[in-house]
Amino acid sequence: MADPLDDAAVAGDALMRVASAAGGYLDSLAGRPVLDHDALGMLAGLGGALPDAGAGTAGTVDRLIDIGTAAGTASSGPRFYHLVIGGVTPAALAADWLASLLDQNAYGRVSSPFATEVETVALGWLRELFGLPEGWGGALVASATFANFTGLGCATQWWGERLGADTVGDGLAGLPRMPVLSGGYLHASARKALQMLGHGRNAAETFPADATGRVDLASMRRRLDELGGRPAVIIGNAGEVNTGDFDPIAALADLAAEYGCWLHVDGAFGLFAALSPRTEHLVEGIERADSIAADAHKWLNVPYESGFALIKDPARLGRAFGMPGAPYLPAPDDPAGGHAPFGPESSRRARALPIWATLAAYGRDGYRAMVERHLDLAQRLKRHVDESPELERLAEVPLCIVCFRARPEGVPEEGLDDFNRRLGAAIVADGRFLAGTTVHAGKVALRPAIVNWRTTDRDVDLFAATVKELVDNMINK
Repeated sequence: MADPLDDAAVAGDALMRVASAAGGYLDSLAGRPVLDHDALGMLAGLGGALPDAGAGTAGTVDRLIDIGTAAGTASSGPRFYHLVIGGVTPAALAADWLASLLDQNAYGRVSSPFATEVETVALGWLRELFGLPEGWGGALVASATFANFTGLGCATQWWGERLGADTVGDGLAGLPRMPVLSGGYLHASARKALQMLGHGRNAAETFPADATGRVDLASMRRRLDELGGRPAVIIGNAGEVNTGDFDPIAALADLAAEYGCWLHVDGAFGLFAALSPRTEHLVEGIERADSIAADAHKWLNVPYESGFALIKDPARLGRAFGMPGAPYLPAPDDPAGGHAPFGPESSRRARALPIWATLAAYGRDGYRAMVERHLDLAQRLKRHVDESPELERLAEVPLCIVCFRARPEGVPEEGLDDFNRRLGAAIVADGRFLAGTTVHAGKVALRPAIVNWRTTDRDVDLFAATVKELVDNMINK
């Protein structure tokens, strides 16, 4: 099959093959292993030399369906608790398929008025979802890393402006290092964003109050005093990845206001605390930030790749990310333009469609209910841990993450880290669930995160039972 035109007539049939497989696969998510190790041998069927004559559409699609539905990680199911990965709501999944079907270039109105309007509405709805004032703008990006990049890119432009420099046109050469201050909860994605922006990932100074990483506000204040009024950037962290803990955003906003700093908040998943009256206090002061980064493919439950940056002064997006003039591209203020000049990506798929669809389908009330259900599930898992003599909880549970470790009788303190590393490996090898290990306050631990709309009481109960079963097996081996 040398030319796709020779096979074009079966395009609709190929989509129907995927749709036919989808029903059974989605129905299986409730009980299937997260990782079927026996099926991983099928991955060899993807390789070999590049064929001279292709196998054609139907055979190739069938091959990919067979391998993917068997060997793919069931990360969209209810038992994947690693890496803070959400699922995909039915409306978001259908809209994502539609985004591929329509294959819109969401650069702007010049390429797709439809995609541009969907993105405009979706950004407005995200602002409303989190209770931010009118006037905020934003950019849809691929991930929280790119959302941090976007927010910190605007901060860089602001910082250069304060120094009388044009960092967008002239770069950072000849300028002092931009001061960046944060607590110990600073995530690697923020450091990576600073790295990509040319500041260096070591630019951020952290001020932890203890081994957990909680911010030391007094030390941060002393550092701001030392800077003597030079412009600086403060990064607050809304939802730390080991425990779900929060920096005191309002206190950081007070510091930023007092010292004239830019406040950027990394709210990859923790921003969703704003949706529930039970947790909204955790993001108190968020509206006083200058920029906020978050993921949509976490708690919003839309497909990868999807993140967003929200900016108090949206005009800075155009100043930081506007492209130099190409005669065939509209300028940021051109009616034929769109959102591309307001973020790091230009030509891109219409990732707004799943966001629009899931918010239109379930609304603010639906998302509040989902967040509160996950809060309940996290507390349910917390009770399982607290009631199990062989398990030890290592932190409070303010949100959706339960940080704990195994501490079975007979294992000495100095052997617990190794035991829990082996327990993490045993969970992966078992395959029924996926929950990775971390290090919290110097101790190796598990940190299951519950953000998938499909997860139920039964899943949490079975996870706790599985962990205890694996601990018993390791002890009695």
